[in-house]
Formats: sequence, C-alpha cells, structure tokens
Amino acid sequence: MAAANYENIIRDNLRRAFARPLPELERSTGATWEGESLTFHAFGQVCCVDPGKVTLSGILSVDPKGLLVSLYVRHAAPASVEVEPFKAFKDFQGSMPYQGAFSANSERVLIPHVERIREKAGAIKGAFGGADGVMGDFSLILYPLPKIALSYIFYLADDEFPAAAAILFSANALSFMPLDGLADVAEYTSKEMIHLVVR
Repeated sequence: MAAANYENIIRDNLRRAFARPLPELERSTGATWEGESLTFHAFGQVCCVDPGKVTLSGILSVDPKGLLVSLYVRHAAPASVEVEPFKAFKDFQGSMPYQGAFSANSERVLIPHVERIREKAGAIKGAFGGADGVMGDFSLILYPLPKIALSYIFYLADDEFPAAAAILFSANALSFMPLDGLADVAEYTSKEMIHLVVR
C-alpha cells in the first residue's frame, strides 16, 4: 500500500477518534496529553497522536505501524486492560482466515533469533515496558500499545527439538483493536524485536 493510501486511512481513523470526548479518548488509550497531542509508547517508541497525524520517535508515521496506532486510538474502549488469562490467536472468534499469516509473520520469523532474544531480553523489556513471563524456557510480556499485552513464549533448541516461539494475547485485547489489527500488532512487535537484537 502506498504511503498516500496509508495517510488517508490514518487521517480517517483519527477524525473518528477525535470525535470522541477528549477525556474519554485519553482514558481509553492509556495516553497523556502533551500540548495538543496524545502521548504514549507504541512498538517500543514514543508515539504522539493529534487529529491529523501519528509520529513515532518524532518521525511522521504513514506506514503500517502508524495505521495500527490510528486503529488503536479509534477503537480503544475505556475498560482497563485484563492481562490474564492470556489467549491464543486461534481462540479468538473469526481468526481462522488470519491464522496462517499470523503464524508465519509473527511467530516463525522469531525462530532464527531465539538465542539473541534471550541474550537481549533486558533491552527488549525496557523498550516495550515489559516483564518476564513464566512459561517456556523463557518468556516476555510486552506492551506494544498501552492496553494490549503480548506474551512471547520461547523454547531453546536442544538435541531433540528445534527452537520455537509462540505468542499469546491479553484477555481483553479485542476491546482495544479489531481482530485483523491484533494480528498485525503481533507481526510488527516481532519485527521491532528482531530489529532490536540484530542491529
């Protein structure tokens, strides 16, 4: 999709989002106001959103991450995040058409990097406001958006099995993002994680 198309969709999402009462928008997104922008962390970067644009680390974002931020701002409900019980993507109703792409683009892409992810887990948690999980050989609970938590579960390679990775979603993630958007949130969180460990 061309940047101009992303920009048009982002602007439409933001127009709809900012039609909501501003205190509700702030509460729903888990953001704070800085000047005329909503500010929060998204995909490990400082994100600012105003009625006309999304910036990540001060750079205009007219790409899939900017689109996902605009969807989040548009759809996030005033509810509090419910982290547990974590849910597998396949357990969300209507997820069947997206499962193959989700597994390939969000989980399997991590497998070549599992050892480096373990070595740089501290930096990853710092970027995403995360914490250690309790499953697998090691796991990370990350927040790509303020009210969406992802549990990344990793298994190290051994003599019998190759390395593996799985992703679970916070219990009420659908309260803040449509289903297809959730799959993309996981994909771009995984891409940012890989970027952190290979740079």
